[in-house]
Order: sequence, then structure tokens, then C-alpha cells
Amino acid sequence: MSVAVTSFRYLIVVLSLCLAMPGSRLLAQAMVEESDNFSRKSVIERARQLSQEPFKSLPQAPKVLSNLDYSDYRKINYQQDAAVWGRSPTRFSIQLFAPGFLYRDLVDINIVENGKSSPLIVSEDSFRVPDPALAKILAEVGKYAGMRLHYPLNSEDYADEFLVFQGASYFRGVSKSQLYGLSARGLAIDVAGPQGEEHPIFRQFWVERPSSSHDSMVVHALLDSERVTGAYRFGIYPGSPLRMDVEVTLFPREDIEHVGLAPLTSMFMHGPLDPADLRDYRPAVHDSGGLAIKRGNGEHIWRPLANPRHLQISAFVDENPEGFGLIQRHRDFGYFQDLEASYHRRPSAWVQPLGDWGKGHVQLVEIPSDSEANDNIVAYWRPDQGLRQGQPFEYAYRLSWPDDVPGKADTARVVRSAGGEKLFSDHHEVMIDYGNLAVDNLEDIVAHAAIQPGRILESRVQPNPAINGIRVFLSLENSEEPVAEMRVDLKRGDEPVAETWLYRWLNE
Repeated sequence: MSVAVTSFRYLIVVLSLCLAMPGSRLLAQAMVEESDNFSRKSVIERARQLSQEPFKSLPQAPKVLSNLDYSDYRKINYQQDAAVWGRSPTRFSIQLFAPGFLYRDLVDINIVENGKSSPLIVSEDSFRVPDPALAKILAEVGKYAGMRLHYPLNSEDYADEFLVFQGASYFRGVSKSQLYGLSARGLAIDVAGPQGEEHPIFRQFWVERPSSSHDSMVVHALLDSERVTGAYRFGIYPGSPLRMDVEVTLFPREDIEHVGLAPLTSMFMHGPLDPADLRDYRPAVHDSGGLAIKRGNGEHIWRPLANPRHLQISAFVDENPEGFGLIQRHRDFGYFQDLEASYHRRPSAWVQPLGDWGKGHVQLVEIPSDSEANDNIVAYWRPDQGLRQGQPFEYAYRLSWPDDVPGKADTARVVRSAGGEKLFSDHHEVMIDYGNLAVDNLEDIVAHAAIQPGRILESRVQPNPAINGIRVFLSLENSEEPVAEMRVDLKRGDEPVAETWLYRWLNE
């Protein structure tokens, strides 16, 4: 991405003039005596050098900040009138997060202009605080816990917050008219493994200043962990949907067998196929309703999510996948009936590999949870070969935050899955609704259903004009087996007409 054509010397003059203007605190904070030459190669070289050294934890916020409870931490707010670039022609601006509460890691954030990198520093005027003593402490700490990016997303006269980097290697984004929901991460290591998960961190950021004519920006990040370092470049394009082109170079300190690329983290409590254990006036509570996969052979898969009583791990083997994501397909308030959380406005996240990712599998982890405040769903690509010490590993992908997964116009989608007991019977029954499927002759459509272990006793198809589609009913043989894998292919002759529906039936 090109940057503004002003020289660094001219920048210092502009900053000096702006210091006399109201709302210019952050310009003063960004002004430093020294700056470093910067490029994408700079981050890659830092990651390479860092991989030759033992891992060192990030410095931590002092106890007076880390002991703050959620209520007190929320009272520390960044001075909005001091946003980086907030009063410049650039359409983007940056606001920073104070360290404290759960966000104890202290990260470095730098601004890049004209190929020069300068750190953002903290002054006593950086944050609005409930206690003046906190302002002095924050200035003494001198670092941040993360940042959020702003852009006029929903209207031209207001810069909406649309992307947040905060905590470990987590980041969250929204597209036009959406609210925050699921998160993405830089890297996942040993998720749900017996030795415990390793949590990489973004320890340093560099944000390139976009010109006034640009509707995109670039953020670089340095990832670090016990066994790997990495250089990340995020090309960021806000809109409908938000799109992020991610380029990654990893430098393993050790061999890592279980590594997750492009990880997504979400929440699923209950829905029609997996009802709530406790009575809830809301028929569904989740940030994501299903895992979608577009396999390397072009097959589209839909796997409804679950909140199991025991940890569940599923693997969807593939080679050179075309995409995967955690999807919030329902956009109707009536499906959730939640006025506060507005789950119908939560984003989906779709990962499109750029280049060949080889052999591996999409791994889905479903963790038992009794609180919608906890993220209990993780999905990522796990390459067969893992990472090897001393061998740089490069890959790239496009991460978008749409309402639904991109798909083929002529392929029907699952719009609802539900389960229960078959009327006048003690057998289980599963119902699947497929939308966008006009059917003149139902005899042309066959639901090929299978369950292993177990047996499908009956399957039938009927029109569902309410969704311009069809409904499939499956009656299941009662089984003593605790787990069964289900698959449904909807076909006209030998040709698929809908997503492949997969589900893990739990006899709980």
C-alpha cells in the first residue's frame, strides 16, 4: 500500500503546528525524536531473529491495573478527540486500549509514515479515567493493551469502530450493519490437547498510514510464542463485507505437530437441533450456527454446531480446501428473540486460502459450556505435516466477515435443522430445511441419508413453500451407542442440488 507523499521532516513541521490545535493530544504522543526504516521485510527479519532466542513473556500491567474489575476497567476510555489521524483527511483513525483487568500484556504499537516507523507513546492525557492517579500510572507504564480501527462504515459523517486487536493474537471485525460476535486468531497450537493449549501473542504492531484517497489500510504484527514466531501482514478493506488479506511467515523454534492455521473462535449455547438444558425464553443462543466448508473437490458442507456434554473434536479431511468458516446464517430476530445481544446481527467469518494449502483437515472443537459469555467453538485448518524447526512456513488467506458463506447460486442451503421425537413413536427424528430450491416434481429429489453406527428407518421429502424450498424428515433407529455420525446428500439423479449436511448425533 502506498503511503502519504509528505517527507518525515515535513511531518514533524505539521505535528509542531498541530500541537497548538484542540484535539491534538495523540499527535503529540506520536511525535518522537527517532524513527526506524520500515518494510514488510523488517517484520519478517525480526520474527526470524526472535526465533533464534528463547521465548520471553510480554511485560505485564502492574497490579493496580490488573486488579481492576470489569466495571472499573470500562471507565478508562481513550480520548476520542485525540484519535490517531482523527482530524486528518485520512478516512481511517485509531484508538487505543489501556492495559488492565484481563488485558495485562503490554504491547508496542507503531505508526508507519513514508517508510519510517515511530512508536505511539502514552501521556497522562491519553485516557479519560475515573481517578487521576490512574492517568499517571498509565503514562508510567507507557504501553497499550491493543487497538481498534475506525472508518465511516455505516454513514459518511461517523467513523465506526470496525476492527479490534486485543488479547493474545485475537482480533474481531464487523461489516456494515453488523455487531461484534466471533473472533479470529493469528495462530492456534495444541487446541484441546492433553498437554494444554499454547497461546501465541501479537507482541508488536505497525500501522501504515493510508492516504486520503484510500479505502484500505495495512497493519503488520509480530507474533511470538514458546515454540514459534511469525510475521503477519493484514491488508484491510472495510465495507460489506469487511475483507482482510493475510500474509504469514512463521519461524518454528521447535517441531509443532498440532498447529491451526486461520483459527476462528465462537460461541454456541443452544438451538433447534441442540436444545437448551435449562429453560430459556430464547429458542437459540449462539454467535455462529454452523461450520461451512468448501472442499478442494468443490463439495459444499454444512455442519450444525453443538454444545455437547463432553469435549468433541471433529476432523474433515481435505486437500487444498477452497474455504471454511463459522457461519451465522439466521438474520431474523424471531429466530433468537434476544433484544440485548441481537444475535441475528453477528458476523460470520469465511477463510479462503490463497494458494495451495496441501493435505490436512478442517478441525472443529466443540467444548461444553454453561455460559454464553464463553467462547466454546474453535475451527481451523490443520496441515498434515505441522511445522518443522528451522524451516520457515509461509501461507496466505483472505478472511471476510459476511452475513453468510459465499456459495453457488444453483446450490440449495440448509436454513434450519431441528431434532425431536417422532409423533406416535419412541424414535428420534431429525428435520432439515433447504431453502432456495424450487421443486416442480418432488419425485426427482432424493435424500440419501446415512448414520454410522445405526440405521435410518425412514426418510421423506416434502415441499416447504415458506422458504421456497423443501423439508427432509429422518427417523432414526434407537441405539445404545453414545455417538453416531450422520450424512445427508440431496440429489436429483446423480447430481447434488444442496449442501452436504453432516452432524454428530449424541445419545445423551
